[in-house]
Amino acid sequence: MNKIRKGDDVIVLAGRDKGKRGKVTLRKDDSHLVVEGVNVVKKHAKPNPMKGETGGIVDKTMPIHQSNVAIFNVAKGKADRVGIKVQADGKRVRVYKSSGEEIKVA
Repeated sequence: MNKIRKGDDVIVLAGRDKGKRGKVTLRKDDSHLVVEGVNVVKKHAKPNPMKGETGGIVDKTMPIHQSNVAIFNVAKGKADRVGIKVQADGKRVRVYKSSGEEIKVA
């Protein structure tokens, strides 16, 4: 079970974007995720007249390693760790380690 999922609000812990917050838009693989507004780079794009695309320098959001982000606890106002709790019916849910409350995905 992935502790950080698509749609989670996260905060960056390390790197040049340290302290920035954003929403996870994509899980690239087991260990990388794309967060909106984080790790944005300039890429040179070739024009493609068949698709009607113009060339130039475009901003692109690149993946970031999941160890460099933490889930943001809105109630506490800071980063928090994620734990897994097994309910009585056998269902596994994600909880904040600091408070024990269940993580709701918006």
